Amino acid sequence: MSKENQTNFIYGHYAAVEVLKSQQDINKVWLQTGLNDKIRNEVLSLAKKRKLVVQQTPKAKLDELTDGANHQGVVVSLSAYEYATMEELFAKAKEAGEAPFFLILDNIEDPHNLGSILRTADAGGVHGIIIPKRRAVQLTGTVAKTSTGAIEHVPVCRVTNLAQTVEALKKEGLWIFGTDMAGEDYRRWDAKGPTALIIGNEGKGISPLLKKKVDGMLTIPMIGHVQSLNASVAASLLIYQGYNSRHPL
Repeated sequence: MSKENQTNFIYGHYAAVEVLKSQQDINKVWLQTGLNDKIRNEVLSLAKKRKLVVQQTPKAKLDELTDGANHQGVVVSLSAYEYATMEELFAKAKEAGEAPFFLILDNIEDPHNLGSILRTADAGGVHGIIIPKRRAVQLTGTVAKTSTGAIEHVPVCRVTNLAQTVEALKKEGLWIFGTDMAGEDYRRWDAKGPTALIIGNEGKGISPLLKKKVDGMLTIPMIGHVQSLNASVAASLLIYQGYNSRHPL
């Protein structure tokens, strides 16, 4: 394990409890299967209050995460980077004097995809990215490296429920767009107003629940034999169409 990764882990019963009681951003909690009930219940209770992901895992996995240290069956992964609030995303748009332009990433799992999306988002004038807390890649060292510094300039907000977040954004006046094979040609998309664009999972696309909540679907026409694009490539095309409509020649 690299030194960089070691600094992202807190382990041991008392150290883990203290960080769970703090205000630090936490990615995940690992608990050893068959752990002492007293320790297990205390950690689970604190994690539940903060709505954190808890994974039951064998001792061998925790030994690997901590390079064989005395972890006492508990490991907490700290966020490599600080997450933004939704208010901060809106504030960034306001500071730029522009209508909000957000990306919603529906369970993107590849850190290289997230890093690449961050890089294009920074270049294309996106004011913020919204990701779910569960079943998706978080802000890691790999994401930061792939973003080539963009992670420092594009705020990322982490939410518990994407569907509820979409409803909240609609109440704030945003138009929500997704991608689908049967959508409107993305080259006609006008993203001048308050807009949020959903980019789907690498393999499954946008979840059925989110599809029901969008105001419009966009499609990227293809004439080749492979009828799908990498998530970061698709995001790049759509982000720049959004940029073009907001900054016409």
